[in-house]
Amino acid sequence: MHWLETTVAIKFLRQNMTQTLLILVGIAVGVSVIVFITTLINGLQENIIDRTLGTQSHIRVEPPDERNLIAPLGNNTRRLLLEDPRAQRLRSVNNWLAVQQTLDTLPEVTAVSPVISGPAFARRGNVLKSVSLVGIDPQRYQKIIPVQDDIIDGEFRVGAGDAVIGALLARDLGMRTGGKLRIESGDGRTATVTIAGIFELGVRELDLRYVYLDLKQTQSLLDLPGAVTVIDVTVNDLFQADQIAVRIGRLTGLKAESWIETNAQLMNALSSQRLSTTMISFFVAMSVAFGIASVLAISVTQRTREIGILRAMGMQRGQMLQVFLVQGAVLGLAGSAAGSAAGYALVWSFNTFGPKLFYIPLMPSLIPTTMLAAMVTGVLAAMVPAWRAARLDPVEAIRYV
Repeated sequence: MHWLETTVAIKFLRQNMTQTLLILVGIAVGVSVIVFITTLINGLQENIIDRTLGTQSHIRVEPPDERNLIAPLGNNTRRLLLEDPRAQRLRSVNNWLAVQQTLDTLPEVTAVSPVISGPAFARRGNVLKSVSLVGIDPQRYQKIIPVQDDIIDGEFRVGAGDAVIGALLARDLGMRTGGKLRIESGDGRTATVTIAGIFELGVRELDLRYVYLDLKQTQSLLDLPGAVTVIDVTVNDLFQADQIAVRIGRLTGLKAESWIETNAQLMNALSSQRLSTTMISFFVAMSVAFGIASVLAISVTQRTREIGILRAMGMQRGQMLQVFLVQGAVLGLAGSAAGSAAGYALVWSFNTFGPKLFYIPLMPSLIPTTMLAAMVTGVLAAMVPAWRAARLDPVEAIRYV
């Protein structure tokens, strides 16, 4: 872009400063809305996903469901009957050590943890509570769910007769760290454990039922020696978990279920939020574009004689076209800069003075993207007025009153 076209464009903008300021304010308001809404929705979604995945793995690998077998009859005849679904027993993952080693080699997998879980009862005196035993390898499991970060009393230590229980379960049983808890399985197996720590994950069902033990003790209580019932997996891309689960299922022949599948309603809600944010941003951008186009169209009408004089002095049509394109780019760039600053001020105000439900993380990368998009929008919006100005006949334009 040549210096002459830029100088003329800036001069035209400065000649009617009130009009220029009004359109800049309009652009800034639109951009600030886009920045604030986008940041708010992204922050909300990250918070929801963090809370959801803070207590579960990305993918659960477990034995496939047991199904009833129907033997075909001879002579191409089949039997039609009404049957109940087969009850699902507590079963082990076949050859789970080999499965674990296979999963460890996948490049998209970040952590793998074998788990054995099953129902039991926790007894203290005359109080009996239904619990879920979770036998874990502590080092591997901490990479899946960092329970250590949620310990509110004692420490996260399992093994050698130590257990970690939820805060609500400890409250109902009147337990403190160092106390003794009797665990009873359904077939009469029992064990007495010492409460090494109490956690609070923030999910009522988990805080009320989970009892963390080591693998060997849980295997003994559930009568599944050397077995695990689930292999938990985390991946590097959360939103590709369903595709990775399909691949894991094909590799292992086991049932691999991703968090996307188990939280289908949540994913639908997140997709709807993302779509609504895109629609809001689009329509706000359209209103900004129409605002720039209308202001520049009025500018062409107001400056018809100046345009004619410049054309008569030798300015080419292409140069005149560039003058108004520069105006659109300057309006978009300046308005988006002010709007980005206002948007981040709104985010800061929300984090500082708003409800303390969650914190909206700032996204610095959004600023250059927004400014570039606003500048391109300004140039595109200026195309029609610029084309009209470039086509003006110099003689007719000078005679314009």
